[in-house]
Amino acid sequence: MSSLRDREAFEYSPALETSASAKLKAHYWPFIDGAFVDGGGQVVQCVNPATEQPLTEVSCADERDVDTAVRAARRAYDKVWSKMAGAERGKYLFRIARLVAERAPELAVLETLQSGKPIRQSREFDLPAAAGQLFYYAGWADKLAYAGYGGGPQGNGPRPLGVVAQLVPGNFPLLTAAAKVAAALACGNTVVLKPAETTPLTALVLAEICQQAQLPPGVLNVVPGAADLGAALIAHREVDKIGFAGSTAVGKQIQRHIAGTRKRLTMELGGKSATVVFDDAPLEQAVEGVVNGFVFNQGQLGCAGSRLLVQEPIAQELLDRLRSRIAQLRVGDPLDKNTDLGALSSAAAVAQLGELVAAGVAEGATPWTSDPRLPEQGFFAAPTLFSDVQPAMRIAREEFFGPVLSVLTFRTPDEALAKANNTPYGLSAGVWTEKGSRMLYLAQHLRAGVVWANTVHRFDPTAAFGGYTESGLGREGGMAGLEGYLNV
Repeated sequence: MSSLRDREAFEYSPALETSASAKLKAHYWPFIDGAFVDGGGQVVQCVNPATEQPLTEVSCADERDVDTAVRAARRAYDKVWSKMAGAERGKYLFRIARLVAERAPELAVLETLQSGKPIRQSREFDLPAAAGQLFYYAGWADKLAYAGYGGGPQGNGPRPLGVVAQLVPGNFPLLTAAAKVAAALACGNTVVLKPAETTPLTALVLAEICQQAQLPPGVLNVVPGAADLGAALIAHREVDKIGFAGSTAVGKQIQRHIAGTRKRLTMELGGKSATVVFDDAPLEQAVEGVVNGFVFNQGQLGCAGSRLLVQEPIAQELLDRLRSRIAQLRVGDPLDKNTDLGALSSAAAVAQLGELVAAGVAEGATPWTSDPRLPEQGFFAAPTLFSDVQPAMRIAREEFFGPVLSVLTFRTPDEALAKANNTPYGLSAGVWTEKGSRMLYLAQHLRAGVVWANTVHRFDPTAAFGGYTESGLGREGGMAGLEGYLNV
């Protein structure tokens, strides 16, 4: 096995992607009723989390802009989009999907600059997945009568809901926006999109692409701003549906706010996902899966495999292999194609992660880190592994956004299930074993929206995604993802 000393003896030559590919503008504006307009809110700086340096300026929207955007979406819904044949809506979505694919090199660099994720991930995962969602739902636009939600060969299929407010997080800014917008538009709804305060740039370029595709004015509106802007959008009386991805705490606030109203809601919330490794698992593959599970996107995703449950006979061997593999990970410049882990989203995220790591040590867990040479500037964190973890510890219970793995052990499948399900969350889980019957048994009994079998972070536009309990409400993706945007 490679040691940390071996890694330090072999230096990778930099393979930097040029930031000029992002085609950054000096200023970005809200997109309302088919045009970019001066926002009534503050002008804020968008900061590169890997350098802590400003990237560009963004004019934020205010409540008046939100009202204008919602009313524009309502007009577009009433007069144009809901009356348009599904085949015609599909043509617009196909056009947008092709433009996203064509501009993928530009969008990938822009995504990396604003979010801090490695360029390899932006280029090889985020952009293909975003285009895939748009292509997939473009194909559904004229087939809604066959989706099983009403209608049929002689009918027009189920009706859309109306105006949809979409609020997306900063960990997958373009992918999440593309997936939510594609499903809503394919079903005949219009959209007001509110991107995360720190990562609005790719959403605004998506608006530019929609303008380039000649999408009718008002069908998609993008209003950048802070959390108070999202609250104003959710509260607007003309909004018929809310699609939210973010923290469980905010999701609960939204539920309380719209209780008793006619507004529909789907939410993808937090997670504390478990990866279960049995003693018959293919260890080399399992090690790669476990590491990718908790360091992908710097661990900043609800379905990060932040809890590892390993069967006792192989626990020590797996821990040794994990330490050796983690020691080979490269933390650094997100624009370097050799980088495995980029930057966290903010200084606050680094501080929050540090507080939780300190709590793990205080509660008696044993930490280990490869202690990589972190850049002097930027919001970086070293991948950390905790052994001797007990289920009651905070690091085994609380969601956190960062590359930290808590390792617990088990003896029997029933014990593994009990520990894996010992959480208020239920977004995803993973199982590593060579026995198909054991795999199917756990997949049936794990309380998680997605269960990966001998793999991790496999997403497909045709597959539904979502959580149970405090991890969400409803499903996005696949044919099931249509239901939340139709009057069924």
